[in-house]
Parts: sequence; structure tokens; C-alpha cells
Amino acid sequence: MSYQEVIANIPDEVTLVAVSKTKSVPEILEIYNQGQRIFGENKVQELTEKHAELPGDIQWHLIGHLQTNKVKYIASFVQMIHAVDSLKLLIEIDKQAKKHNRVIDCLLQFHIAQETSKFGLNREEAIELIEDEAFRQLNNIRIRGVMGMATYTDNQDQIRKEFQSLAELFAFLKENYFLHQPSFDVKSMGMSGDFELAIESGSTLVRVGSLIFGTR
Repeated sequence: MSYQEVIANIPDEVTLVAVSKTKSVPEILEIYNQGQRIFGENKVQELTEKHAELPGDIQWHLIGHLQTNKVKYIASFVQMIHAVDSLKLLIEIDKQAKKHNRVIDCLLQFHIAQETSKFGLNREEAIELIEDEAFRQLNNIRIRGVMGMATYTDNQDQIRKEFQSLAELFAFLKENYFLHQPSFDVKSMGMSGDFELAIESGSTLVRVGSLIFGTR
């Protein structure tokens, strides 16, 4: 599938993040020149290097697990941080964003897969985080929604159920905590292998790499 074919399969209201990890600057430019402006990287060092070399109108998303001591390297430019799974990390993002007079968009990562190797919050942990007094003091982060990764399996029913569980978590948080925040509108789920299923399940943001750039 080419970039144009991927775009053709994604509705206008769904955001495409082109996952460019391990890809070279010329490879990224090739997709950029076809109109793509949102790219996702999972390693801080790679992200900072590419940010320095590529056009300034690219919106960079950090999609991998982020350690608190690495936040300072990307706080001046990162558009969205996808995998927030602790209050400690949010506090650090807020602190670093403040230094640059910015508000950084963040997604709360939920563990929806059966694999234990994946990071993420459960419902109770998310409630605890949001209701913590320290969370209410954060003015330089904006929680935009939720993200989660389905189990790596061929079982479509299982993947669908996991996506639906994330959609339900989004609805619960929206209703109980973010009802008056129109910016809380992102359900990030779906990657190269399952993005069409994810869109069926209500995803508003998909992260596609190998279908666009070819397999790694």
C-alpha cells in the first residue's frame, strides 16, 4: 500500500500520524512532499535529530515510552506526547513545557492488550491520576484523549473488543472529567495492521508506518 492508498482509506475526520522511526531524512521528505505533515517517532534522540534536519512545519509526535529525564530534549517543539502513563511524567512534561512558555498536548495511555509487555494505565489508575491535587495544578499540559495498542494477533474479534474497551474508557473519562473540554477529543488506536478496524471502532487518530514506508 502506498501513502496515497493509505490516505484514501482514512476518513477526513481521522488524523494520520506517519510513523517515521528508523526512516531516513530523504524517506521522510518523500512523504512530506506528498502532503503529510504529522510524523511520529518513538526515540527521543532520533526525534531531536530529525527535527533539526527537516522542515519546520512538521508536527512531531513522540509515540514511544518516554522517560522523565528525556522530556527536556523535546519540550521546545514536540506537538503531542502519546504514551503518558504516570502523574510523575505529566508533572515533568508540565515543568519543561513551562520553561518554553508552551502547552503540550498529551494522551493517557491505557493497557488494553493481553500482552503484559505493553505499558499503560487501567481505569482505576487513571481516575487516581486525574483526581490527584497535583494534576489540577498542571497548566502547561493539555490532556487531549486516550491511546492504546491492541494485542498483536490475527484474531479480529479480540482486537475489536480491545478497541471498544478503549472507546468506552474515553467515553467514561469524557463524561466524568472532561465534559466541558472540547479539546478532549482524541482516541488514538490503530496501526498498520489494524487501522481500518480501529477506525470502525471510533478511532480519531491512527499511527501507520510500514504501510507507508515499507517494512523495516
